[in-house]
Amino acid sequence: MGYELLSEPIRRYIRDKKWETLRPIQDAAIKRILGTEDNYILASKTASGKTEAAFLPVLSKVDFREPGVQVLYISPLIALINDQFLRCEDLCRYIDIPITKWHGEASQSAKQKLLKDPAGIVLITPESIEAMLQHHKGKAITLFSNLKFIIIDEIHAFLGTDRGGHLLSLLHRITALNTSNRVRIIGLSATIGDKNFQLAKRLTGNAEITKVLVDKTAKETQAIFRYYPVETEFPVQFIEELYGYTGDKKVLIFPNSRGAAEELAVKLAEVAARRKGHKFYFSHHSSVDKEIREYVEYFAKTNQHQNFCIACTSTLELGIDIGMVDLVVQVDATGSVASLVQRIGRSGRRAGQVSQLLMYGTNQWELLQAVSCWLLHQENFIEPVNGETKPYNLLFHQVLSLLKETNGISRGNLMTQLQANTAFANITAEDMKALLDHMISQDYIEDLKHELIMGYEGEKIANGRDFYTLFETQPLMEVLHDGNVIGEIPDSPVIREDSNIYLAAKIWKIKYVDRDVNKIIVTRANDGKKPLFAGGGQAVHPEIRHKMLALLKGELPADILDENALLACKDLQYTFIEIPVDGKAMERPYIVKEKTSLLYTFTGTKINFTLALLLEMAGVKAELNVRESCFTLFNGQRQYTELFRSLLPLIEEVPAYLQDNRKGSGGKFSRYLPADMQVSLLLENAYDLPGTKAFLEQVSFVGK
Repeated sequence: MGYELLSEPIRRYIRDKKWETLRPIQDAAIKRILGTEDNYILASKTASGKTEAAFLPVLSKVDFREPGVQVLYISPLIALINDQFLRCEDLCRYIDIPITKWHGEASQSAKQKLLKDPAGIVLITPESIEAMLQHHKGKAITLFSNLKFIIIDEIHAFLGTDRGGHLLSLLHRITALNTSNRVRIIGLSATIGDKNFQLAKRLTGNAEITKVLVDKTAKETQAIFRYYPVETEFPVQFIEELYGYTGDKKVLIFPNSRGAAEELAVKLAEVAARRKGHKFYFSHHSSVDKEIREYVEYFAKTNQHQNFCIACTSTLELGIDIGMVDLVVQVDATGSVASLVQRIGRSGRRAGQVSQLLMYGTNQWELLQAVSCWLLHQENFIEPVNGETKPYNLLFHQVLSLLKETNGISRGNLMTQLQANTAFANITAEDMKALLDHMISQDYIEDLKHELIMGYEGEKIANGRDFYTLFETQPLMEVLHDGNVIGEIPDSPVIREDSNIYLAAKIWKIKYVDRDVNKIIVTRANDGKKPLFAGGGQAVHPEIRHKMLALLKGELPADILDENALLACKDLQYTFIEIPVDGKAMERPYIVKEKTSLLYTFTGTKINFTLALLLEMAGVKAELNVRESCFTLFNGQRQYTELFRSLLPLIEEVPAYLQDNRKGSGGKFSRYLPADMQVSLLLENAYDLPGTKAFLEQVSFVGK
């Protein structure tokens, strides 16, 4: 048994906490971490004890009498660091190990104390590691030159993202500081998915010696899906109904926008006041002040008896411990199955408890997508992440970072470091040289012949307040009418001139788009053209759309749908009932209207964006409705299969077209890159050429 392998102080901690037994992932991790020298990915459901599964054996194995920081815990969120600090501090008391938070909001005195006497455990974000390497290379060496373990929490949050590539590069740089021993890496995740294990192993920097431990213990979840149509704001009847389900419970409500979270919190509090219910209604999202968010988290975690309701966004999706939650409410579909799994896991966290999910669809298509995500979750599907990327965006950033760290480096030495960094394994030496030449030509780098130093333009970028981060908030484009700002909407490839959009409860026609200054000029629409659904959020995976089509042409899961939800789904089914489409094949339905035709592709967001681009290149007038995965065509054609097949040759022309017609962003630093690298990043982030090619080769459209 793993318990017997632990050090006596750790065993005493377990006894004092009155644990009856170790969780399965804890027992397995203890045996493997203490019995081998491998890296590990610990994959187990939410609230299964993953944090302790990593820390119990690590703290038993490490000799904390050695100089320097011995264990580095890396988290994607400052809030998660603050939460884990309290849990780890309790554990560390048993072995008298110092533990320090290191991020922008952490205590400066605690940091100074650590620098004077480096020891114990440090909890840190990737961005704080970046800042330390840039400004205090000597301090980084002092702290991390004798590291034994790095623990990466919520490792799935880094996969397939610029931030994940950034973390991989940073891991290479800090482990290179340690010349006396190999640093072992432990990753933790609740929603990694079988198809992403290899990518997670690569994130450790050494996939060959990284093993995956999976706890497949089932967690019972009860779900009910309800339908309540909502146009622009939540009506009184909806709020009253929602209050009836949540007023006497500890509840998290996840709508899909900050505005909706605020609206729900305010309106539910008003109902509670009228009915003399509890007063503890909160909102929690990135626009809420940090101290208020922390108070909400603390209140939920420490209040054992008082009910509460928190309307939140993804800020409470990851593993911040907010104690007991009776019910999770999701309003409209999550963008991914992985996100749904994370949110469900916020309730029923104690052993033996059942997770409770109440799902509301406020639109028929949102309801259908939500049901599809749920059914895929039941099939243990998690979206696979693309790991075969060429992160030119990150390469540009890390070149400037290394120049700032070293105050000058020879070109040969810089190339050696870049080529040794596993974050850039897919970038050729020729591309690296081309980027360096470009950076020199644009004065991001100054070439002194014997060494490269930061150029004037590079200094302006590297001295910016947000240079430490690779992630960027979704670009928002300001929408103006008659010189007045009427709102902001996320940029996306479907934002085009002559399209109609929803905003401020009105329909507008786009007259002009200027992405250089993020402005959209609109006028009131009066042509009857269906507006685009131009919302932000995650790209929907094709498998979700495939499941939606299968539901429309198959049997609905009546056991989880209430009467209205079942009727809403059946109503959508009747839209396609006379079209003989096979929901399991590559047949797709079309519906002919008086002046237009509707082509339903039932495929992923990126493929739809690519199809929209190809239609534009072909001169075909079409509008994409992202929510419904539907194209509206205005040219009166009926041979839609042939039309889409004719797009295939245009795929090879997409890179050149994008280079001449910039659409969207390829990442935070992409605008500083050569044009071909900008296009490469844009193709990775917004489009899917291989997936679109496969779709066009197989699809056939069937109509009445």
